[in-house]
Amino acid sequence: MKNRLLLLFPVVLLVFAIACRKNNFITSSNAVIQVSADTLFFDTVFVSTGSITEFVKIVNANNQKLRLSSVRLMGGSASCFHLNINGVAGPERDNIDLDAGDSLYIFAAVQIDPRSAGLPFVVQDSIEVAFNGNKRFIQLQAYGQNAHFLRNAVLTGSTIWDNQLPYVILGGLRVDSNARLTIQPGTKVYFHADAPLLVDGSLVVDGEKYDSTKVSFQGDRRDAPYNSFPGGFPGIYFRETSTGNHLRYAVIRNAYQAVVVLSPPAGTTPKVFLEQCIIDNSYDAGILAVGGSLQANNCLISNCGKNVVIGGGGSYQFLQCTAASYSNTLMTHSQPVLAIADVVQQGSSTVSGDLQAGFTNCIFWGGNGSVDNEVVVSRQGTHAFNIGFTNCLWKVKAAPTGVTAAGMIANQDPQFDSVNNSRLYYNFHLRAGSPAAGVGAGTALVTDLDGNPRPALSPDLGAYQRQ
Repeated sequence: MKNRLLLLFPVVLLVFAIACRKNNFITSSNAVIQVSADTLFFDTVFVSTGSITEFVKIVNANNQKLRLSSVRLMGGSASCFHLNINGVAGPERDNIDLDAGDSLYIFAAVQIDPRSAGLPFVVQDSIEVAFNGNKRFIQLQAYGQNAHFLRNAVLTGSTIWDNQLPYVILGGLRVDSNARLTIQPGTKVYFHADAPLLVDGSLVVDGEKYDSTKVSFQGDRRDAPYNSFPGGFPGIYFRETSTGNHLRYAVIRNAYQAVVVLSPPAGTTPKVFLEQCIIDNSYDAGILAVGGSLQANNCLISNCGKNVVIGGGGSYQFLQCTAASYSNTLMTHSQPVLAIADVVQQGSSTVSGDLQAGFTNCIFWGGNGSVDNEVVVSRQGTHAFNIGFTNCLWKVKAAPTGVTAAGMIANQDPQFDSVNNSRLYYNFHLRAGSPAAGVGAGTALVTDLDGNPRPALSPDLGAYQRQ
């Protein structure tokens, strides 16, 4: 009997040790929790005031007890979201103990009136879970104002968007190859910070000349100061299979790379035709073309990190365009407004090819920065290289070599109507007495960026014609 008790004693000690260990709290910063979702999406489209509830489960994944020092809603009681933490309503609970392997539920509700113009399109908050010096965040994201919301959507066939409600893109939107998206006058399209527009098929923008009838693309943050920050959304990407794209009276603001054109289409028609478009305040590039093809008439590309970048071959025509940049509180003007190269590095590969580009009646200008040459041309390969400038005004310390240039005006301020860098106010119409007035070559364009008449003979340079 004594020997049997001796044999059982270690087993009892082991069971007791395990039981004690499970009852002890883990205090190490290496403690971990499992969360059923990193983000709660409240995706129901609101048409009237209502409440929607989602939940997240938190599991103690340790073999000891864990104390959550706090679980709290970062927006507090002022948030549109409301929490119920393990059966207790409120924006915060402290010192919640979880046994090893145990769990708790957090129910999150949101109540929104979609008719409130003061709300953003996407309402956000987060839940902080703090333990052992660690913090884990669960994001909350709900629709705000009433709109058409698309998350990670793919459009097939023929799709038409009207201007009855704005469109808000989350996660990204792709126009499938052989698909066509047509956007009617006055439509507003807003993109979340993670949401590019990828065009593998065709994009047709049918804007009109009035501000209320132009089609706008911009980030979905409409509250100051975020509504003026560059890089608010990735941009519009016309990819390899895309063809037949025509953007008329489109305004693209605050992108990272506003318009990206990759690879030319089959045939001689430009892959992308921009007509009376404004591209403004893009963090990296206004227009980036790599081995593509593009035609731009009466377009303004302004205050971008790099306004127009062309490389790796392709075919390009710019007629009556203004490319201008100034350093301000949002952006430092440190790159030329036009950079052309026949060889570019794209990822791990080098892209090169025949390059043809023509610029007629354009303005290339910058100020309040560190750029002496606003037009930079580089030829490194052996492919055909044909770059021509006709009746343009440019700021260049040294004129680019290897190009043809006729009727040029060098280093004379175009005298834009208003340039106020501290107030971020720019008006790129020409003042009376501008050296760019009435010196253009005759073209077939009969209107300017405003839709106002432009003379066939001796028009002004740039996107705007003085009236």
